[in-house]
Amino acid sequence: MGTEQEIQETKDLVMAQLENVIDPELGIDIVNLGLVYDILVDAEWNVTVVMTLTSMGCPLAGVIHDQVKQTLSELQELKEIGDVDVNIVWNPPWTKDKMSRYAKIALGVAD
Repeated sequence: MGTEQEIQETKDLVMAQLENVIDPELGIDIVNLGLVYDILVDAEWNVTVVMTLTSMGCPLAGVIHDQVKQTLSELQELKEIGDVDVNIVWNPPWTKDKMSRYAKIALGVAD
C-alpha cells in the first residue's frame, strides 16, 4: 500500500480526470455538480468512484457510468491506477447544495 500522500495524490489525479465527464443534461462536469462523493484506492491502486446522480430515474445513468470508466481508462493506460469500479449510491441524496459555486452560477441557481 502506498503512503497517505501517494494515495491522496492518486485521489486528486482521479478527481481532476473526472472533471472531463460532463453531465449530458446539465452541461456541467460531475465533480462541480457534486456527484462524486468519494474516491477509494486499494493496495493494488484499483479505484472505486463512489458517486450519485441528480435523480434516481436519471435516463443517462449508463452514459455517465460509461464516461467515468472511459475517462479513467486514460489513467489506466498510463499505469497511474489499476482497475476502475463505479459505485452509484443514493444515500446521502444529491441536492443542489453539493454543487460548486461555479456550477450554481452556470446553472443560474447561485445563492
